Amino acid sequence: MIDKLMDNHWFMKVVALVLAVLLFSSVPTPEDEGGSEVNVPGENHTETLEDIPVKSYYDTENLVVSGVPETVDVTIEGPKQLVQQTRTLRNFEVYVDLSEAEIGTQSVELLVRDISDKLEVTIEPGYAEVSVQERVTKEFPVEAEFNQSLLEEGYISEKPTVEPNRVEITGAKDVIDRISFVKATIDVRGPINETITEKASIRVLDRELNKLDVIVEPETVEVTVPVRSASKTVPINIVQTGTPPDGVSIQSITLDANEARIFANPNVLGHTESVRVEVDVSGVRSNSRMTLPVIISEGITSVEPETVEATIRVSVPKEEASAPQNQQANNEERKTLPDIPIKTQGLNEKYNLAFSDPAPGAVNLTVTGPRDTVTRLTAGDFNLFIDATNLGEGEHQLNIQVNGPNNVKWELSKAVATVSISQKEA
Repeated sequence: MIDKLMDNHWFMKVVALVLAVLLFSSVPTPEDEGGSEVNVPGENHTETLEDIPVKSYYDTENLVVSGVPETVDVTIEGPKQLVQQTRTLRNFEVYVDLSEAEIGTQSVELLVRDISDKLEVTIEPGYAEVSVQERVTKEFPVEAEFNQSLLEEGYISEKPTVEPNRVEITGAKDVIDRISFVKATIDVRGPINETITEKASIRVLDRELNKLDVIVEPETVEVTVPVRSASKTVPINIVQTGTPPDGVSIQSITLDANEARIFANPNVLGHTESVRVEVDVSGVRSNSRMTLPVIISEGITSVEPETVEATIRVSVPKEEASAPQNQQANNEERKTLPDIPIKTQGLNEKYNLAFSDPAPGAVNLTVTGPRDTVTRLTAGDFNLFIDATNLGEGEHQLNIQVNGPNNVKWELSKAVATVSISQKEA
C-alpha cells in the first residue's frame, strides 16, 4: 500500500507542499525578534524619576543666582527597554542656562541633555523664577553670643572676645544689604565656673532674625568667654605691726591704692567689708617705701591689685637726727635724671595706649643718696612703668611706679600719669 502511494507522483507533490508550508511558518519574522526597536505605540513605557539634581550655568565670579530648584522630577516615555536603561543609569543632565541672563528676576526653562531622542521627556517643574544679582563681598564684625543662664551660681561672665573678630561675607548685593547681625554662638553645657574657649559657627541674619543665604569666610571663629566670681570694691585697711626702734616715731603710712576689687561667691562678698595690708615697722628707722601683699580672708578667690606700695614717714628727736644729718651733709648728692620714658605693663594686645599727661610719656627723676652712688647713676638704672592690667577703653589715671637701687631715694616730677586707651584697628 505504502509502496503504491510512494509511486504516485501526485501524492509526493502534496507531501512536498505540506512540508514547504511547515518550513515557511517556522522562520521568525522581524516583528517576532526581541531586539527590535520598532516603536509600536501600544508597547511604549512610562517612568517618573524623582529628585534629579539641577545644574546651573552662569558667571559664578561676578553673579549670584537664587531660585533654581535643587531637584526636579523627570518623566520619560518610550520603548520599555530604553526607559528601564535610562532609569537605571540616570546618565543625563537637567540644567538651566543663565550664561546670557541679565540682572534681575526672570523665568527660565529647565532643559535636559545627554538623553535618547527616542524618549519623550517631561520636567516638573518645567520653568523656574530665578533672581540674578551682582556678586558682592563685604567685611563685617562678628558678635559673640553666650547663654548667661549656663553660669554656675555666684559666677559672672565678661564681654566675650572673638578671633578673628571680622569675617568676609559673599552673596547677592540685595542680600548683603539686608545683613543686620553676624553672630557666633557657642554651644556648651553648664554649669560653667571658668573661662571657656570654643569654636563657633557664623550665623548671618536680617533684622527679623531670618537666616540669609550667603558664603562666610571663615565659616567658624574662636570665641572666648571670661568667667569669674562675682566681685565688689572694698577699702584697704592698714594694720601696723611691730614696734619701731627707740627714738623713731611713725608719722604716717599711706598706700598707692586705697581700694581693692575682690572676687568671691555672692554670699562671701556680702560678709566682706574690707581687706588689709600689714606693715611691719620694727625695722623702720627713716622714711621708707615697701611693696606689700593685700591680705584677703577665706572664701575670696582673688583680689586686684595683689600688692600695693606703702610709704612710711617717720620722725626722730632733733638731738639724735642732727649728728647723722651733719655727717651725711658732706657725703650726700642730689641729681636729676631728665625725660625717663614710662613703660606700660599688662595692656591687652587688642588696645593702644597714649599718654595725655605727661604728653611725651616721660618724667624727670630726682635721686638723693651717697655721692659715690648717685654720681654713677644713669636713667638706665631705673625702670618707670604704669600697670594697665584689666583696663579697657577710655581715660585712666595711673600711679607711676619705680624700680631702682635700694640705697637711694627718688622723687618724680609727676607721680600720676593720665592715659587714653583705645581699640586697635582691625
